[in-house]
Amino acid sequence: MFCWLIREFINGPLCCFLHDNGTMPTLIFPWFYRKCTNLSVVILAAVFLLIAVRQVGRYRIRIWQIMLCGALAVLLMGQISVADAVRAINIDVMVFLFGMFIVGEALVASGYLDIIARRLFHRFMTVDHLVFSIILCTGMLSAILMNDTLAIIGTPLVLALSAKSGISPKMLLITLAVAITTGSVMSPIGNPQNLLVAVNGGMQAPFVTFARYLAIPTIINLFVAFAVVKIFFKKEFHPCQVEQSAPVVCDSRLMRICQGSLTIIIILIAANVILSLTGGGPIVNLPVIALCAAAPILILSEYRVQIIRGIDWYTLIFFVAMFVLMASVWQSGFFQSFVNSGMVSSIPLILGTSIIISQFISNVPFVALFQPMIQQAGGTTAQLVALAAGSTIAGNLTILGAASNVIIIQNAEKQKETLTFFEFAKVGVPLTVIQVAVYWVFLAIF
Repeated sequence: MFCWLIREFINGPLCCFLHDNGTMPTLIFPWFYRKCTNLSVVILAAVFLLIAVRQVGRYRIRIWQIMLCGALAVLLMGQISVADAVRAINIDVMVFLFGMFIVGEALVASGYLDIIARRLFHRFMTVDHLVFSIILCTGMLSAILMNDTLAIIGTPLVLALSAKSGISPKMLLITLAVAITTGSVMSPIGNPQNLLVAVNGGMQAPFVTFARYLAIPTIINLFVAFAVVKIFFKKEFHPCQVEQSAPVVCDSRLMRICQGSLTIIIILIAANVILSLTGGGPIVNLPVIALCAAAPILILSEYRVQIIRGIDWYTLIFFVAMFVLMASVWQSGFFQSFVNSGMVSSIPLILGTSIIISQFISNVPFVALFQPMIQQAGGTTAQLVALAAGSTIAGNLTILGAASNVIIIQNAEKQKETLTFFEFAKVGVPLTVIQVAVYWVFLAIF
């Protein structure tokens, strides 16, 4: 209803302030607007150049600020109408992100995740056991709680483990990054780009579909990630013992509410999977699952206001702005002119294109641009999940390949630790080559 009212307002009173075609006035830059027919592409290039550099002079710019400026630029330059900009915002994705961010923030605030971490990691005698446990646990959790959520809550966890065990913080940060990226491939709610593929691809049983195509190769690739990390950090693998940490201070009431939210997620996902296997349709769609999980926290917790304030609003702004900018670029037809039928129908080319281009425009914007091309060419389910796998595993190649990598580094820098571009790529490049080969083989079977 709210979205309908916004659209009615845009189509009614607001139209008085717009051109006949619904675009914003371009009197500010009339000459430049007439000369540049692909202005939205120029703005996109500037946006991602700034995202790569993230600094102008002495000023450090945040990623969401850059994307927001890009969206405002295409609106003010008349590259997309206000009505089209509103329609471009994927409400399902935004609702899902909001709900999962609520759950993630409550898990942190309650202390429940600290308790889980203590139980999982507090006594390991070898680095092998610790690293493998981090890869397996965070990889599998990212398939349920989304990789960006695990990036936020996992970074302080691995840095604390590093301090207690004397293990290289760089190794554990890379371990966390590749684990949550890899693990998130096999679930439609593992990361935002998978969610885009599942929602916009019209999948009737997204959990079953992703598991059928991607579960086995993803599990194999989690073992591959462990092997590659061990090869590049072999001097770090020695006997050790993680010290017992102080008791965790937790809010027992909020913790029980969080347990209820996690139970709701598991039950709804399991019910959808079971019904899909028996030939029935899903009980609820993905955004409703996130809202149902967030509902107990918003209704029952006395800290609901603090939790809402504490969620990652900047990431939500980033996604809104990204949808607007990508819709403007799509309308320009620039990228469509470079894509031939082979690029959107060949699984190897989809995987390769996804990995390479995601380094320049990030994986979520890439999927927002490339998925419509695959669907217009009559893309199959295998091609769509190849797009999801390639765009996600691109995050293991370089830091710029995934937002979760940026989140990990930004949170690590708050504790005086970091990863350079080349430190990450040294491990990420060979890992990605092996992992994409695994997905290629399995998707070729289908």
